Amino acid sequence: MYILQKQLENLRKAIEPNKVVVIYGPRRVGKTTLLKKFLETVGEPALFVSGEDITVRSQLESQSIEKLKNFVGASRLLVVDEAQKIAEVGLNLKLIVDHIEDVKVIATGSSSFDLARQVGEPLTGRKTTLKLFPLAQMELSASENRAQTEANLENRLIYGSYPQIITSGDDRKKSDLLGEIISSYLYKDILELDGVRHSGKLSSLLQLLAFQIGNEVSLTELGAQLAINRKTVERYLDLLEKAFVIFSVRGFSRNLRKEITKSQRYYFYDNGIRNGLINNFNPLTIRNDAGFLWENYCVIERLKKQAYLPIYANNFFWRTYDQKEIDWIEERGGKLFGYEFKWGGRKAEPPKDWLKTYREASWELINRSNYLDFIQ
Repeated sequence: MYILQKQLENLRKAIEPNKVVVIYGPRRVGKTTLLKKFLETVGEPALFVSGEDITVRSQLESQSIEKLKNFVGASRLLVVDEAQKIAEVGLNLKLIVDHIEDVKVIATGSSSFDLARQVGEPLTGRKTTLKLFPLAQMELSASENRAQTEANLENRLIYGSYPQIITSGDDRKKSDLLGEIISSYLYKDILELDGVRHSGKLSSLLQLLAFQIGNEVSLTELGAQLAINRKTVERYLDLLEKAFVIFSVRGFSRNLRKEITKSQRYYFYDNGIRNGLINNFNPLTIRNDAGFLWENYCVIERLKKQAYLPIYANNFFWRTYDQKEIDWIEERGGKLFGYEFKWGGRKAEPPKDWLKTYREASWELINRSNYLDFIQ
């Protein structure tokens, strides 16, 4: 069963002659599926290759205009899957779009390590970047009604939204699939880098972060718990962000001395991955972390909406040293928008310091009655 991906239309709009579209995203979220669905709709010859193929790598690493022309041949659409495997891929793609008339190029990567570095400077002014996530609720809503969405909400908070998970109807199979994704794919790109040989510390670090969703993280404390130094913690966190496992949000401040700005909060790109790391797929009724799961879900679904529509925003959290806080702040269009996430039925009001300091800012409570407007 194929669920229509929002980035499919964005890809159609982004593709143009002598330009490169770069698609980033975690492994197993449907990048190859997106490419194949796109290719079904194009009316021109296309060359689809993978950077994991040694023969392809030898051709696309050549930096020879003639070899690159011969490789592309008569095709005017080149699609390179797993492009981060190709050395100097950015320079070679630049040679292709600069020297082959009307050629269009799509390159995908499951991590932003080498691909972002390699395509950055060489392809300045020649590329568009798209980001792909696990399936978004705004995509799933096209094939389900409101009642079905409400019925599926708890399952998505627990098992997440990877395509394989969504299309599997059995909860035991879902937990097994998540275990496979974690063991086979989660650290694959990181462990291929020099200096990272074992996933044990990475896994332990992620397990610690899994219990701190929505809270500021102390890198010194994490290092002490893992018996590694702060710089190593920083490096691992950076690698995990670039591999699309976690992402960070920093504190917002503009006026108050007591606002916290130096610490960060970390979220997971998928609730199912978070729960799989701590091996907890229990129902929400017997969990003490339902609020954490709700916050992580709302945040990642909002990121998907921002990326797919798109909505251009800077994202923060807000907290003061006397414990006044707002979960999610968006700065967009010159205005500030504050959001508080509540799973339970508790009422909430905006902090007085927020309203007093940022008089033009808004504040909204996001709960189960209105969350769909926030994420789709």
